[in-house]
Amino acid sequence: MYTNKLVFVLCFSSLLWLSCESNGKEIGAEKEIVTASSSVEQPTIQPITGTRLVVDSTITLDYIMGKFKPTTHKDFIQVAPKYANGRKDRWLRKETYKAFLEMYAAAKIAGIELKVLSATRNFAMQKIIWEGKWTGTRLHESKENLAKTTADPTERALKILKWSSMPGTSRHHWGTDMDLNAFTNDFFAKGKGLEMYTWMTENASKFGFCQPYSPKDENRPNGYNEEKWHWSYLPLAKKLTEQAELRLKNEMIDGFKGAETAVSIGVVDKFILGINSDCL
Repeated sequence: MYTNKLVFVLCFSSLLWLSCESNGKEIGAEKEIVTASSSVEQPTIQPITGTRLVVDSTITLDYIMGKFKPTTHKDFIQVAPKYANGRKDRWLRKETYKAFLEMYAAAKIAGIELKVLSATRNFAMQKIIWEGKWTGTRLHESKENLAKTTADPTERALKILKWSSMPGTSRHHWGTDMDLNAFTNDFFAKGKGLEMYTWMTENASKFGFCQPYSPKDENRPNGYNEEKWHWSYLPLAKKLTEQAELRLKNEMIDGFKGAETAVSIGVVDKFILGINSDCL
């Protein structure tokens, strides 16, 4: 009986030793795999303004390029006609609209009335504007018919880009940007326009808004001309600007007349990113 127990103990000890040795080798192998994988240099993303960029899976390229309908998008809401000169076709992101209403109320107390003249414009709407100017069916701001006065495609595109975005590249695609009260800088140089612009420059940032198209100078040599009427809701727009820089390429800009000029002009760097540094 004693001999049988001794044999059983010796056999069990041998099996236990073999099992531990096997597990030890497996664990050791796992550590080697982890160490090896962690020693491989991982790709990095260059930061903007000191923060690491991360691809946000909730923001698609189609969204960035305005290829959706704000009227059916769950994150958009209609601007009440009383804030939009009676128009019923103005849409904004819900967060943008909430911030606008707060800003509107504060401005009203100061005797300033804000009117949303333009809000979200998707790819299709921007294409109508762009191609109208490209073909001459819509006059350029200079009162030119560009189809007749400007034969060179790049030169024609650059003229349009003084004031209008290529489809797929407009901040108005995002539901974060709006045009307020007028479409000329002259309006904001005197009277009610000056009062409104002065109030906005002093107070808009308190509600998250920024003027992306400030005067062009050595600090902003590229991009659209100054637009005192254009205001952007930064808590959302900054994130979308970062995603556009990270993911949108000039070669992707297509689907409208004159799109072939996007690459040679460098639309992403010069126009999408060519904004007031305070809005980055």
